Amino acid sequence: MPQDLTARAGRPSPTRDDAAAAVPPPVSAGRTLAAALLGFFLITLDASVVNVALPAVGSDLHGGLSALQWVVDGYTLAFAALMLSTGALSDRIGAGRAFAWGVAVFAAASLACGAAPGLGVLIAARVLQGAAAAVVLPSSLALVRQAYPDAARRARAISLWAVGGSSAIALGPVAGGALTTAWNWRGIFLVNLPFAVLALLLPARSAARSERRRAPLDAPGQLTAVVALAALTFAVVEGGSAGWAAAGVAAVATAAFFLIESRHPHPVVPLGLFRNRVVAVSIAAGSALSVGFFGMFFVLGLFFQEVRGQSALTAGLMFLPMTLLISTVNVISGRLTTRYGPRLPMLAGQLLMAAGLLLLLPVGAATPVALLAAAMVPLGVGGALAVPPLTAAAMGAVPAERAGLAAGVLNAGRQVAGGLSVALFGSLVADQAHFLTGMRRSLLIAAALVTLTALATALALRPARTT
Repeated sequence: MPQDLTARAGRPSPTRDDAAAAVPPPVSAGRTLAAALLGFFLITLDASVVNVALPAVGSDLHGGLSALQWVVDGYTLAFAALMLSTGALSDRIGAGRAFAWGVAVFAAASLACGAAPGLGVLIAARVLQGAAAAVVLPSSLALVRQAYPDAARRARAISLWAVGGSSAIALGPVAGGALTTAWNWRGIFLVNLPFAVLALLLPARSAARSERRRAPLDAPGQLTAVVALAALTFAVVEGGSAGWAAAGVAAVATAAFFLIESRHPHPVVPLGLFRNRVVAVSIAAGSALSVGFFGMFFVLGLFFQEVRGQSALTAGLMFLPMTLLISTVNVISGRLTTRYGPRLPMLAGQLLMAAGLLLLLPVGAATPVALLAAAMVPLGVGGALAVPPLTAAAMGAVPAERAGLAAGVLNAGRQVAGGLSVALFGSLVADQAHFLTGMRRSLLIAAALVTLTALATALALRPARTT
């Protein structure tokens, strides 16, 4: 469900956009687009490829479920928290430089993941991967914008760029299962290296032309956001007395964050944004969908292998019917949004995902493979149907000059929700003897959240009455 990320393209760049509109793209535009697509593919792949390899990681490095949760959340939370500021960083140093540094650090972190001697090193390297991914995302879109000054060509280029994310979502579980089975879990990280090198080489001629702009940074707000998210995740994953202490740190950091944001002249998250009910509901709906999709992605990956005893490859293939439809449904959803507005497809997607989550409640160790794979399809289709219109609704509810900022907050919220759902659901299924009970509780929590935000969507996005 990565298409919501394309909204970052709405961030305007005060360059000679109008004057250049009639100028055809330079010869290197195709190379730049290919590099941006590769970058987006890599960072999205690493959000989905890991899940089916987790049992192999735990077996090889002798780690429990809480450590495996950090392998996932270390990446997701660093990505989410730092994405609040990396768009401004890209503007300050130039998109080409930011993209090159982001991909280079991502490659180095991938190498460290693949060579990690223990779970501590692996988790630290995953955090570094997530930080680099937060730089790659906005800078890759900025490169596409620079390479295609004409609006129509730029729209087509961004659509192609988005294919990188959809392809990664579809291929991630299968690639993870295949590499883990044919090689070992380290292959899911080492395979990044040749693609990263190619992404660095492709736009080499255009990177130097990237312009720098003055873009204020909110360092205190960014720091307190990182501390709050990390402490909250630690509290959920670890529990016990350490968990309560972490929850206290999270509460203090959260209070400090809101205080800073209310007074900073250029906050990373303007609090006034949430006074717009359409924006607030869109962020809440996107977050709930991430809980349903990414949280259950994590749980089901464990379920297939730990409860049903399937291989990593078979577990990856189980996700294929669900993920293959995402790109197609994204396109259909966009057309429905254009024709009917965001409310109808957004509601349909939310209700479909909620129904899909409830449909999985009866599954167990003896459920036929074909039936289980088919039962998962509504998860992917519902999310793919709902995310484009909720993004359009949020973007349409703010002035054009704030579209990039709203998109950043929306995407960060979705990433945070996905990370916290892994922490919560992981704690619910930690007891192997009662795994199915924990999984069903997770399904009910996710279904309840998606249903509640569907109700909020129905109320907040009601068409205006005419007299």
